Amino acid sequence: MKIKQHIPNLVTCLNLVCGMVGIYFVLEGNVLWAAYLVILAALFDFLDGFLARVMNAYSELGKQLDSLADMVTFGVLPAFLVFKLIQLGGDFTYLPFIAFLIAVQSALRLAKFNIDTRQSDRFIGLPTPANALFFSALPHLAISQPWAAKITASPMGLIALTLIFSWLLTAEIPLLALKFKNFQLKENGLRYLTLAIAGLSLALFGLGGIVFAILAYILLSLVDNALSSNADLA
Repeated sequence: MKIKQHIPNLVTCLNLVCGMVGIYFVLEGNVLWAAYLVILAALFDFLDGFLARVMNAYSELGKQLDSLADMVTFGVLPAFLVFKLIQLGGDFTYLPFIAFLIAVQSALRLAKFNIDTRQSDRFIGLPTPANALFFSALPHLAISQPWAAKITASPMGLIALTLIFSWLLTAEIPLLALKFKNFQLKENGLRYLTLAIAGLSLALFGLGGIVFAILAYILLSLVDNALSSNADLA
């Protein structure tokens, strides 16, 4: 194998390292740093695919390595993060373990993605990076928004979010893939709107704005599904 074939895999390994360091910080009680590590890992996750395309360095090894790294960073890390938040919300013995459903559903989501040929133009189910970004950004949002602080301090609220987002990971719901075949507004209006809302949310709420960006992404994907269904019926 040529050296260039290893470059995307090296970036994927950096994603994996971010996941492991993020888990360490969560176990140490520093949940705020989890968001930084998830964001950095998401950049590496984008970069490895970008480099593979640009350098024509696709490989079966890279495909499998990417899923394994994502499982740690975008599956196990957010599960431990929510586990820790539920623990901090009260004196519980078994309740926090419900958070591990995030990791289980993430594993199923990643396995389905590897064998599902329908996910070239749209995702089926919530992508694991989006799920991880949502949960890791909650503590940052809670710092500035009292209502968000109530959610992160509420075990029942966190469990409700865990169940909803775990379901979304494997739900048979088409979601927008932010891939642009062209830059025409007519064909990419909802994609542009998603990016605009994400930028505005980050400007207003900092890292906590990621929460609104992910919610907007899900909502606009549902709008896109409704518009597509109406177009098919017309």
